[in-house]
Amino acid sequence: MTDYMWSYQPTSGHLAGTDLTGYKVEATDGGIGKVDKHSDEVGDAYLVVDTGVWIFGKEVLLPASTVVRIDPEDKKLFVDRTKEQIKNAPEFHRDKHLGDAGYREELGTYYGTGAPFGGRPA
Repeated sequence: MTDYMWSYQPTSGHLAGTDLTGYKVEATDGGIGKVDKHSDEVGDAYLVVDTGVWIFGKEVLLPASTVVRIDPEDKKLFVDRTKEQIKNAPEFHRDKHLGDAGYREELGTYYGTGAPFGGRPA
């Protein structure tokens, strides 16, 4: 797992210190929810997305590197994964996983270069 996974892409338009809470999150094939919490910490940036009714009120953790574009005017951000890829990510529980290095590693493998298009390695 690299720092890149947990950093915003330079082309995303992310400005450090910007509050992304409440921004709508768009996958490549449609909306998945809203940002409930996020971190700008260098090498540890992420989004916690409340998926609402889309996957029964669950939250998902997305590494910052999945963000390809931020639209501050419309309060939307766009990620480079499909709804299915996000839905199939390792299950996230805020109380258990936010500070868990093992979970971060598992998520890094899932979304990272170790697997094609963010899927689990075969």
